[in-house]
This record gives sequence, C-alpha cells and structure tokens, in this order.
Amino acid sequence: MINNNVMLVEGNRLYLEQLSNIIRETETVTLVARFRDAKDALGQGMVFTPNIILLDADTPNIMNLLEEFHQAYPHADIICTGEKWSAESSSLYVNAGAKCFLVKPFSSEELLDAIFAFSKPATGGKEAKVMTFFSPKGKSGKTTLIANLAMAISRKTNASVGIIDADLQFGDMAFFFNLKPQSTIVEAARDTDFLSPVSLNSYFVPVTKNVSILCGTKEPSLIDKVSIHSLETIIDMARTMFQYVLIDVPAGFNPTSIAAAEMADTTYIVTMLNGGYEVQHIQRSLDIFSTWPDYRERVKIILTRVEPCTITAKQEMEEIIGYPVAGIIPNAYLDVATAADDGRMALDLKPNSPLSQRINYLAGKITKKKQDNDDDF
Repeated sequence: MINNNVMLVEGNRLYLEQLSNIIRETETVTLVARFRDAKDALGQGMVFTPNIILLDADTPNIMNLLEEFHQAYPHADIICTGEKWSAESSSLYVNAGAKCFLVKPFSSEELLDAIFAFSKPATGGKEAKVMTFFSPKGKSGKTTLIANLAMAISRKTNASVGIIDADLQFGDMAFFFNLKPQSTIVEAARDTDFLSPVSLNSYFVPVTKNVSILCGTKEPSLIDKVSIHSLETIIDMARTMFQYVLIDVPAGFNPTSIAAAEMADTTYIVTMLNGGYEVQHIQRSLDIFSTWPDYRERVKIILTRVEPCTITAKQEMEEIIGYPVAGIIPNAYLDVATAADDGRMALDLKPNSPLSQRINYLAGKITKKKQDNDDDF
C-alpha cells in the first residue's frame, strides 16, 4: 500500500490546528509535517519526503509558490486549499501544477477523494467537452438518447462521463436508471458556496465505473431551489471532474435551458419526427441560436424516430431544414421500453440494432473515435 505522507502548509493558525486533526484522523494518511510559513516548508520540509502537499491557496503570491513547490517536490501531488472554490482560480492552480482544489475545512472523506480520485492527471479541465441537449418541445426522446449516448462514449473512450439532469420539474434520469438518490441537483445547488469539485463528486450517483449522474429534483415544486448561478457553478465544477458532461434541460427556451446552452461547447437540438411542426420548431430555434456568432459550430441537430433511418432520409431533412443534421435515430420504441423494463440500456439489449448503431456513430463523432463498422451518416 502506498504511504500517503502529507505535508500541510496553512497560514491560518486555527485552520492549521483543525486540518491537522482531520488529517490525523484519516485512515491511510500520515501527517509528516506542518508549517504556517510556506518558505519554511520549502526550506525544511524535504527531510520529511511528503508525497502529498496541502498548500494554502489563500497565501499571497500563490502562483509563484506553486512553481517553487513543484520544483522542490517534483514527485509530490500538490492539492490547493482555500475557503471558496472558483472556476477561474481553480483552473489557474491546475495549469500551474496543482492536482485539485479542496474547500476548507474539509472532511476525511473529501481528503481521501482528493488523494485517490483527483490526485491523478485532471480528468476534465481543458479537455472536458460539455454538451447540452435541448428540445423545442417535449417528448423528443432526449433522455433515452443522453443515457445511451453517455454509455457509448464511455465504452469507446474509457473516459469519465457525467450526466446532469437539469430538467428541474420533469427530469426522468433517476427513473431511467432506477435510482433513488439521497442527494440531487437541489442539494448540490444549495451547497455550491461550500463545495469544490472534490466534494461535489459525492452528489453524483455512479451507474457504471465511468458514468455518474447528478439526478434531477424529486418534486416539480423544487424548481425554484436551483438558481441559475448555482447551476452554472455546478457545470463549471463538472468540467474539471469529467471528460464528457451531458446536460438534460427542460423543453423550450427558459432561463435553465439558455444558461446550460450558453455554457456548453455544443448544444444539440433534439426533435422527434412525428408528422407535426417539428421542422418549423427547429428553424425557430436556430433563429434564436443564430445570435451566437459561432452558432454554426456550436449548434447541431439530432432527429429521433426517423423512418426509414437512411442517409437519403438524413439528406432530405437537411434540405428541408436548411441546416446540417448531425445524426438521426430510428424509431425503436419497443426496444427502449423493453430495455427500461429490464433495467438495461437499449445498447445492451440489442447491441447490433439500428438504434445501437446510430448511437455508437454519434458517440464516435463526438469523441472522434469512429470505428470502421460505424455507418457514415
């Protein structure tokens, strides 16, 4: 077993005592040294050979200190600590060599999460791809698509994938995966001022080794418990926790869907074809998104329940809409319903079905890991 020898550098005397006690009470972790002055730690700490350094980010000149600690302790993981997490500061720390950021005071569980889960090269950060799945109206097949697409992305890349159910009144992700979460987006939103990505991780429910979900509200009346600011903070943190983040939002243009779309790298307009006014809804949505100067790169279209699900059908829809279609999904209602009843993914129920092939193709386009047997449309 690896010895987790921790050196604590904390300028605040009260925090120094409090954090020291927490570290001592944490299993598999040994407090080998502690300093109030960072310069003392640089000069005297080497004799203790720490492999983990908890460095007070509230210290003046923290960026210069990070560089100095990196040079002095090239084989140690540096975890920054501070009273409040921010996306901008955390990104600066990670880019300067820190492994992650912990809000203090932290618990033993959060410390262990930081050591074992986040003391690896960053799982998200700049490489994270955030996708929002938007629908002009309900019943688009969005939830089914997100759930199966997350699984396909994870399997193609072995990457970490996070799903955020931000459909705050009628989110179905917990039901889809047969989950009964203790914490949901409501609790995460309530606690954002006291969270860092390390502690937010505990609000996500793992459904496989690499796929985790932040479940939606348990009751529609709780919608006002999730502010736009807290949602944006959750998305910012998720960027540093996962390599891919998929966000489900309520139908139509509303503060939640707009905020999630603006924060995403890609927004997918998902629409189910059933002979109604879907084309007009897509075109109206595109008109609104066209206020973004780069909307043609960031906004993509996915059509569901397309029959026949062929390249000809895709090309015909592109001509009608006047915009490229990123993917088409066949009508596989019975397969999806059967899989849901069995507590399985449609990908697993019939891995070679047209539905599975289309979803795997989309996953390949997103991850740029398209396989030879993926149809090119």
